[in-house]
Amino acid sequence: MATVLDEIIAAHRKAAEADKRWLDATMTAAFEAPDPRDFRGLLRVAATRTGRPAVIAEIKRRSPSKGDLAPDLDPAALARAYQSAGAAALSVLTDAQYFGGSPEDLAAARQAVPDLPILRKDFTVDGRDVADARAMGADAVLLIVAALNPGDLARLRNLADGLGLAAVVEVHDEDEVAVALKAGATIIGVNQRDLRTFTVDPSRAARLAALIPDGVMKIAESGIRTPAQVDALADAGYDAILVGEQLVTAADPALALRTLRGEP
Repeated sequence: MATVLDEIIAAHRKAAEADKRWLDATMTAAFEAPDPRDFRGLLRVAATRTGRPAVIAEIKRRSPSKGDLAPDLDPAALARAYQSAGAAALSVLTDAQYFGGSPEDLAAARQAVPDLPILRKDFTVDGRDVADARAMGADAVLLIVAALNPGDLARLRNLADGLGLAAVVEVHDEDEVAVALKAGATIIGVNQRDLRTFTVDPSRAARLAALIPDGVMKIAESGIRTPAQVDALADAGYDAILVGEQLVTAADPALALRTLRGEP
């Protein structure tokens, strides 16, 4: 039985097939863009400075599981609010059909906070997706193990590396951790939300942390709502957390971020 994830991936593959731009042209645009920021290095600096996991704050209008979250958000204003509240990086959804995002959202955030590294949050299925990420001003790209076969995962991770982009390789279970490591992942994001059922398992990040070597950056994603949860993830060895819904649905996203970071 097809899941929402299967539907999303099929839609992205169909769009990639229908896109007649040559990869060479997209690669040229990527290399003509400014050099990417050091996503991994800047997260480590932030985590070291505070002694707690760095926060990647997300700009997201909607989700397939929850529907509209903040459909009228201003990506530039939200990016500035996140920066003022201590975000170490941003994650910006660029998928239009399922998340209400766009490359323009990322461009607006980039212009608003030129010093913060940005993860392009989307369903990467093609080399042009990776090149597009750099061309639109991102510093990192998301590669979801559940959406790619091992060969494509390794190929796209290598392409990201060649373009100077960080690759956040997202996993959901033990088998996917092994696939990510075999593909050479240096950043692994553990999504506590199962993308097939959309259920959140708050113990997943702690359980999988032990399988990820110390030299690989660990990012916990989804279901993170309290400072106590952040402390527990720090104890499990996580370098960073990615938070979206908790922030974009708050009346004051900057205050919500400060609270999550444990600021008085």
